[in-house]
Amino acid sequence: MNAPAVNPAEAGSGQDTRPLAGRVVLVVGAHGGLGREASLACAAAGARLVLLGRKVPKLKRLDDAIARAGGEAVLYPLDLEGAGPDDYAQMAGRIHDAFGRLDGLLHCAADMPGLTPLEYTDPAAFARAIHINLTARWWLTQACLPRLREASDSAVVFTLDDPSRTSQAFWGGYGVAQGAQEALVPMLHAELANTPVRVSALRLRPLRTPLRARAYVEREDPDAIAPAAYAAACVHLLSPAGASRRGTIWAPAVDAEPLVPLPQAGA
Repeated sequence: MNAPAVNPAEAGSGQDTRPLAGRVVLVVGAHGGLGREASLACAAAGARLVLLGRKVPKLKRLDDAIARAGGEAVLYPLDLEGAGPDDYAQMAGRIHDAFGRLDGLLHCAADMPGLTPLEYTDPAAFARAIHINLTARWWLTQACLPRLREASDSAVVFTLDDPSRTSQAFWGGYGVAQGAQEALVPMLHAELANTPVRVSALRLRPLRTPLRARAYVEREDPDAIAPAAYAAACVHLLSPAGASRRGTIWAPAVDAEPLVPLPQAGA
């Protein structure tokens, strides 16, 4: 495939005390429910963003929203289903060529075809769920690690569903991938413990997103909350303050409102 070009935004001048000021953050699945809210929050917190997703019109609308608020972002259209290790290596190289650094990686991309008994799950659908929700996340992370190691402090943040739900009946390949990431996060943390790269995860309550709706096609999920409730937590884990959560799978107490007021762009 031909990877898209990355064009850096000009860095702001003067002292900036926002939590992600001076940092370059790659948001994977940026135009999804949580990805969009996290991207807006990270931009407001001072990060320069690389927005990765497969739907260009949605990426452009997000980019416009970030720009209107005074933030900086570039687009990197890529379909995780068809991308391979070489594509991710090329992506990491282009980000480095454009910005000279990479300080954070936030995984928000996910795919869930719906609740189906394992016995009757389409084999291709099962493999796709494992690939997008686990394999692609790891391949992309692996490609970015050399660049993340070059920073004095960097973060890899996974977003995970609650295993008490996704290990139950009918969650299929998506549930299996979630369980595998419960093992991946502490394993990767242990291997990178003596490096500048922090590894952590954010354990989510059910979110009101189209992805979640696939699991509740016949009724509303009464436990679902707005994705914006976790925006501040994403900023926290990507920022230097997230060092206190290094190696953990964090399940912050949230409700439908953000954890704390988000910083305003330009503040």
